[in-house]
Amino acid sequence: MWQYGWLYRPATVSANSGTITERSRLVAARLQKTDGEQIFMMPYNPGRHWILLIVRAKRETVYFLDPLPGNRVVDEEAKNIVNSALKIYNTHIARAGRKNVIWKTLSGTPKQPSNVECGYYVMRFMRDIIMDPSLGFENKVRRNYLHTFHVVFCIINDGRVKLTSLNGYTTSVMKNIVVCD
Repeated sequence: MWQYGWLYRPATVSANSGTITERSRLVAARLQKTDGEQIFMMPYNPGRHWILLIVRAKRETVYFLDPLPGNRVVDEEAKNIVNSALKIYNTHIARAGRKNVIWKTLSGTPKQPSNVECGYYVMRFMRDIIMDPSLGFENKVRRNYLHTFHVVFCIINDGRVKLTSLNGYTTSVMKNIVVCD
């Protein structure tokens, strides 16, 4: 069984994509195809902005990652969809479950510099989590570990790479760098 699961078409559960019940059933159907120990990644768009919800079904815990600056809270509709999906999942595996799902906002999440990069940031969050075999994303985000992709660079004509910004610091030209992103 894979360590990760995700929605193949996140727009099917995002805002304005049907009733909360229909969307909860879609999420529950995906969760039922997992062993419950997997990290289930659910990009969600509450309206003109992408966020990432990470669902740990057997732990009944959901992590909220939002690349917009400021103290953001989970969209109530998204909460209702996931909470209902976990109730359906618990019924499917014949478990009573908790009274309330645990929701955790991961506050060390890197922030997008303007209002158009949210999709990139959500995809990069997922990539960085998948690339970590320890599944320690919660602690790494708290320590601001995922900040490593706040890099703006340009390739100079002679093949050198100039990092123009690295977390707000101007850097110099470097040679012999291979960029694999």
